[in-house]
Amino acid sequence: MPEGLQILIENFFDWESALRAWPLLVQGLALTAALAVTALPLGLLLGLLIGLGCALGGRLARVALIVWIDLFRAFPVLVLLILIYYGLPFLGLSLPAFAAAVLALVLNNSGYYGEIFRAGLASVPHGQREAAVALGLTPLRAAWLVVLPQALRAVAAPLASNSLELVKATSVAALAALPELLRSARVAQEQTYNPTPLMMAALLYFVLLWPFAHLVARLERRMLAREAR
Repeated sequence: MPEGLQILIENFFDWESALRAWPLLVQGLALTAALAVTALPLGLLLGLLIGLGCALGGRLARVALIVWIDLFRAFPVLVLLILIYYGLPFLGLSLPAFAAAVLALVLNNSGYYGEIFRAGLASVPHGQREAAVALGLTPLRAAWLVVLPQALRAVAAPLASNSLELVKATSVAALAALPELLRSARVAQEQTYNPTPLMMAALLYFVLLWPFAHLVARLERRMLAREAR
């Protein structure tokens, strides 16, 4: 075996270090999944409410929601977490690390989801809503039952893509000392004096996210094929 390859294996694929690190990585993976499972539906729900507000609200409401969208899309999630976890205690409001990380992820992604839903709702011809209202539906029920299903089909790919980015962004929780997957890998690296735990964390991220990335790619190809017709 070439000497360089042997050194690479010893430093990044050490079996003994992998066994020692595995319990920590499993704990970190569970917390990463908990962050994603909590923040993802909340971000989607808030984004949907913002999109519906832009579609159905008055001029003042639309302006306020567009400012919200631009504001939270401009703020990196890392900066939001710093402000929430380390800044709010100066105002007398302290949040647990998990809640602070979820809030930062939800606020940041509400801007992206809100814009995606807003664009999707705007892409549906206005006549669809008018026809539904003419048949006796209220504007809200028309938006929910007639316009929204069509909008969701149009924005399925960007919604899935942004959800993938949200899951990857859970790694910022390490800043709040949460033992998610990346932080657990770093702790394991310090204990084993070997970077193998970081490689294992990368592989776990790949196994966790590759099916989702594959789904996003399929949705994007379908969207492009539909637009090309």
